Amino acid sequence: MLQVAFIRQNVDFVKERLSVRNFSETSLVDTIVSLDDQRKKLQTESETTQSQINALSKEIGQLMGKAKKDGDKELEALAEAKKAEVATLKEAQAPTAAQLAAVEEELNSTLIRLPNLPAAAVPRGKTPEDNINIREVGNKPQLPTGALAHWDLAKKYNLIDFELGNKITGSGFPVYINKGAKLQRALIQYFLDYNTAAGYTEFQPPIMVNEASARGTGQLPDKEGQMYFVTEDNLYLIPTAEVPVTNIYRDEILKGVPVRMTAYTPCFRREAGSYGKDVRGLNRLHQFDKVEVVQLVDPATSYDVLEEMVLHVEKLLQSLDLPYRILRLCGGDMGFTSAMTYDFEVYSAAQEKWLEVSSVSNFEAFQTNRMKIRFKDANSKTQLVHSLNGSSLALPRIVACLLENHQTTDSINLPKVLHSYFGAEKIS
Repeated sequence: MLQVAFIRQNVDFVKERLSVRNFSETSLVDTIVSLDDQRKKLQTESETTQSQINALSKEIGQLMGKAKKDGDKELEALAEAKKAEVATLKEAQAPTAAQLAAVEEELNSTLIRLPNLPAAAVPRGKTPEDNINIREVGNKPQLPTGALAHWDLAKKYNLIDFELGNKITGSGFPVYINKGAKLQRALIQYFLDYNTAAGYTEFQPPIMVNEASARGTGQLPDKEGQMYFVTEDNLYLIPTAEVPVTNIYRDEILKGVPVRMTAYTPCFRREAGSYGKDVRGLNRLHQFDKVEVVQLVDPATSYDVLEEMVLHVEKLLQSLDLPYRILRLCGGDMGFTSAMTYDFEVYSAAQEKWLEVSSVSNFEAFQTNRMKIRFKDANSKTQLVHSLNGSSLALPRIVACLLENHQTTDSINLPKVLHSYFGAEKIS
């Protein structure tokens, strides 16, 4: 959530940055300023009245004490008169207090509708075609004659049963079998070990969160329609470990920065509106596994940390022997909460297309302002930290590309880093 003081001081800048996102409701900026003006006016009125009430209450206490001590009936009568004056002031204050509460609620509900401001380096654009290709690494593999897509390889080697998942739950909930399940575990453990070796502390968080947590990281109200909701308990199934992990420090002042965290969780997304060939197999699921990295850092270092996290994910992809490219997303393709995002895409040789496998984002203070995560800087001044997160990595499309790109006529060769985790060099 953007800070009101910043919006007030930078109205034209905020509108210009929102235009980079192709955000059409820039009039909300003027609404926020107007509501804040009303809030300040009502708050001043309420505080002035409260100050009068406080002064009278103090005077009443003194009068009553003196009247009791001296047995002075006139002082006692004067105190009673002032009590009546206090009651009148409180009665007059009540509508102002109610109006102030209503304006504050409207201001907050308007504020959360504004997305984050794109950083200066974020290009203008509306579609993925407007993203900037930062670099492309690795050669697209030449597959053997009769090469199969991952959904056929999964069936051939009895790794994943999509029909069984459909029977048990519905489409988008695959069942991993035998070596398919083992490959999932191998990848998860390898990703976690890779992250902890780089200084990230591992957490195992809940996979359901309350509304405050979902609102804190910006999933609400932006992604409400994409989240699974447990109605009786008012809990949300997490779309990513970013939500519970970042909320670990909600409403806290950190003792030191940076804070580096990693977690594996199942993730749940309704993916409403997704259909067609792009959702086949592992391309788009309702439940999937992902390992996440999150950092909370000093604002002065957050863009250096962003580049470090990009390199961290890049080296992980390189170790899997997969061709990839890194894109800097344009304003119209970024998530609601992000100030800058890099997407990683891996080339699927059998499908002949690029598949997104990771996003690494800097949210600046957008999330931490909602969650009130702060630290004391070198001058002992309390300020908001910046939050960043990245997929390290999401498993479904990684598995799809590993199966497709490393297939031979009679096996699937695994990258060397997975041999000890999987307990074999190939799936055959």
